[in-house]
Amino acid sequence: MAEFYDSLETRPVEQREAAQLAALSAQVAHAKAKSPYYAALLATVEPGDVNSRAALAKLPVTRKSDLIALQQANPPFAGLTATPTGRLLRVFASPGPIYDPEGGGKDWWRLARALFAAGFRSGDLMHNGFSYHFTPGGVMFETGAHALGCPVFPAGVGNTEQQARAVADLKPAGYGGTPSFLKTILEKAEELGLDHRSLTKACVSGEALPPALRGSLRAQGVAVVQCYASADLGLIAYESAACDGLIVDEGVVVEILRPGTGDPLSEGEVGEVVVTSFNADYPLLRFATGDLSAVMPGASPCGRTNMRLKGWLGRADQTTKVKGMFVHPRQVVEVVARHPGIGRFRLVVEKDGEADVMTLQVEVPVADDGLAARLRESLQAVCKLKGQVAFHCPGSLPNDGKVIDDRRG
Repeated sequence: MAEFYDSLETRPVEQREAAQLAALSAQVAHAKAKSPYYAALLATVEPGDVNSRAALAKLPVTRKSDLIALQQANPPFAGLTATPTGRLLRVFASPGPIYDPEGGGKDWWRLARALFAAGFRSGDLMHNGFSYHFTPGGVMFETGAHALGCPVFPAGVGNTEQQARAVADLKPAGYGGTPSFLKTILEKAEELGLDHRSLTKACVSGEALPPALRGSLRAQGVAVVQCYASADLGLIAYESAACDGLIVDEGVVVEILRPGTGDPLSEGEVGEVVVTSFNADYPLLRFATGDLSAVMPGASPCGRTNMRLKGWLGRADQTTKVKGMFVHPRQVVEVVARHPGIGRFRLVVEKDGEADVMTLQVEVPVADDGLAARLRESLQAVCKLKGQVAFHCPGSLPNDGKVIDDRRG
């Protein structure tokens, strides 16, 4: 059995970086030329100058959380697509609603790579438990399976007993869908005395895969790996059989940014996953997913050499309301940026009786009453709210990506 989907997965890190950065300028030029949104957003950007990570980091961020308003103001896709709606293959709706395009061509969502890493090979029948209704999950996995030469049973969601009987009758080799629904199907098969032993592999997504659930499915004979994908971007990252981090897909560039800003974080620091896609139809540049993760050091033991993510570590949108006023992560970053020498930091919001109280926690080598006073002044100037300051030793605040920690329950 071939171990890798293609040679891109095992190329030297330097070779991959050079190839992607070379393609980046062309993608920026394409987006400016074909997407009205990017034509306006990048009006002063020279595409040829976007040829490094540092140059990429200077481009503005487009946030998924803004898509609803952007699309309502300029339907259906806010001018982000580079292909006219009439030339798309399908259009989907995610909750919000957010409308998602699908262009033509083989494996448009790039899911084949993740399915291959999960063990799917040509001829394997896949039981597809993702919905085919409104959202693109079912189609994403189906087109990926077809790219591998795998037939698909479009099971969708619900009808658990019928799902279990289909597994017993059709004997699929593997499953695509959420891990919890796979567990439900297997439990129903056990209850009805139906044979599910043909299911030996699964590629799951759409929800968390805790170790206990993975172990439970493994005990029922199914080796499960997960992938990280979205309706906007397609595949972002995926697990291999090593189950040691999510390996970034070859068709995207991933950055980890401090939540609420465009500032890249160093390896190991938890921040927002921001993705640049090389998709020609939907050329999303620095697209902020709203998910938190961190880059893992080194390469996967499986031999794939691309960057690895720790997996989903929470949500990045930490905007909160204090005393009736919104406080945004970018404001907290601005406060701290006015005072060099600070390490990690966070704004903690709590209740004191019925009153909202906020405290800026910062890591500094030496506590300084003068610095505390200056930070309080900056906090009031930027956020228009009074707050306290608490000093902490370097390295003592959690590395969890939180800029605002709302503890009011």
